[in-house]
Amino acid sequence: MSPRTLYSRIALAEVVSWALLLTGMFLKYVTRTTELGVTVFGMVHGVVFIAFCLSTVLLWVNQRWTVREGLLGLASAIPPFLTVWWERRLDRAGRLDGGWRLGRDGEAPANPAERLVAALLARPVVAVAVGFVAVAALTSVALVVGPPVGKQG
Repeated sequence: MSPRTLYSRIALAEVVSWALLLTGMFLKYVTRTTELGVTVFGMVHGVVFIAFCLSTVLLWVNQRWTVREGLLGLASAIPPFLTVWWERRLDRAGRLDGGWRLGRDGEAPANPAERLVAALLARPVVAVAVGFVAVAALTSVALVVGPPVGKQG
């Protein structure tokens, strides 16, 4: 899977998770019919949000994005539906072009972040496992910390 394909898919998943969460919020707060949508889709959105952020950091390093591009990529996950717009903007600018720069037979890593990305890309199965563990760990932390805006009731 190319960087473009990964980012496109995870950006779309983030948009879908936002739509599901907003639907759940509508059912909970407007129609007052059920809280199940917020409970289920809130968790789904949280997991996809974290995966999008981790993917953004991975591509930030691999694609040599500027600090501005990396921070805007992370920030694009916060407002609803902005991730696909951001991914398409990067794609039009050529910032998702090419393969995995630090993958096997790729460039030699020049700093600790690049060494980490190169190590992950050299072992795709390990990279996927590390990604799942990172998402699970960060999701667990988020569950302990609580909702983003105070206690929801």
